[in-house]
Amino acid sequence: MPLDPLRGKPAPPDRIVNVAKVVSDYYTLPPKAPVSFGTSGHRGGASRGSFNEAHVAAITAAAIEYRRMKGHGGPLFMGHDTHALSEPAWRTALGVLAGQNVPTVINANGEYSPTPVISFMILEHNKKHPDSLADGLIITPSHNPPDDGGIKYNPPHGGPADVDATGWIEKRAAELMDSYGIGEFKKVSLEKTLASDPVTVMDFVRPFVKGLGEIIDFPVIKSAGLKLAADPLGGSGARYWEPVAEEYGIDITVVNPRVDPSFSFMTLDGDGAIRMDCSSPYAMANLLEHSKGFDLAFGNDPDFDRHGIVSDGVLMNPNHFLATAIHYLLNNRPNWNKTGKIGKTLVSSCLIDRVTRGLGREIYETPVGFKWFVPGLLSGDLLFGGEESAGASFARKDGTHWTTDKDGFCMALLAAEIMAKTGKSPLALSESLAEKYGATDYERLDS
Repeated sequence: MPLDPLRGKPAPPDRIVNVAKVVSDYYTLPPKAPVSFGTSGHRGGASRGSFNEAHVAAITAAAIEYRRMKGHGGPLFMGHDTHALSEPAWRTALGVLAGQNVPTVINANGEYSPTPVISFMILEHNKKHPDSLADGLIITPSHNPPDDGGIKYNPPHGGPADVDATGWIEKRAAELMDSYGIGEFKKVSLEKTLASDPVTVMDFVRPFVKGLGEIIDFPVIKSAGLKLAADPLGGSGARYWEPVAEEYGIDITVVNPRVDPSFSFMTLDGDGAIRMDCSSPYAMANLLEHSKGFDLAFGNDPDFDRHGIVSDGVLMNPNHFLATAIHYLLNNRPNWNKTGKIGKTLVSSCLIDRVTRGLGREIYETPVGFKWFVPGLLSGDLLFGGEESAGASFARKDGTHWTTDKDGFCMALLAAEIMAKTGKSPLALSESLAEKYGATDYERLDS
């Protein structure tokens, strides 16, 4: 695909989505495409007829049937990101859940909820209440363009649903869409939903922020006095960085605090589309410019399950940061299981294999999709799971599981810990590893 001449430049008016039209199409256009679960839920666009209210209502209703069939009697944690379609889809799903009397927990003040936060909340509940298992729904199309929508189901293991679950929900949602009109799904208005007994409002931010102290060495970051820059790319974690900075006394500046469902502040991706891809140097052009004067900078996609690390003014290749992170963690987590494995997808860099085996650890290689890491992360057999698309999670300092979905927060903060502890930038360490292990697929993104 040829590169667009405006790549890395501010989006011109003719490429900015009409939010009002997109939301209107969500409510008024009939579905033209079936429910289809990919590697991470159902995604589509309202104007294309592939993400409309009927899709969301049917998927939610099918997920309710699935959780009841499996005996999951605990609460359902629900979150959403900042895409234009996420708010209306969140409202639709809430109405269906309340109409079916499903105990549902949402973030306080209607606040956005990143993917790793929902995973964390599910797992924390289930540790304390094993007889009343919780699960979750997350409304997000990840890093996709502003007019896209998405919805995914996370079972009680906290991570992306496996193919058995997604296959069942997809099939049942299709049957429901064929049988019922949207009015038969929506039982309760938003006003009544928020006042109803099944819906509980809880602060997701503080528990997650406090939990981060069990996975990241914040004292070493504070002692190093690093100046950190964060760009949420208008995403659901925008209001999490300030509480992190306050809780742990570290210096984080949010260089772009804007939340705008049109994402009009973005620079264009390589193909000329607005896409919040934190592994693209074109989409991250603003942060690359703003990173000057900071020791380290990082960005995340709208649901904060991906990370982009800017080190020495360069956006690191995601694969090479994964290798750097693995090398550091295996040398700096003394309480980790000595036989624990490192998970990677089969299309990820061979540098990961060489670093891991060079430290005497075993690689667990999977097809593309984070769902393949979930059982191992949950059991502790996997200490780290990472995929080529800049998504990863790893164990707490004591070796127990953290999240079973990708966590952009922990990976960004780990980059700061690495720099604080070693005194070297993640990019410099990455290049040293490539030189040591002779990785043939090593290439800097700025080369």
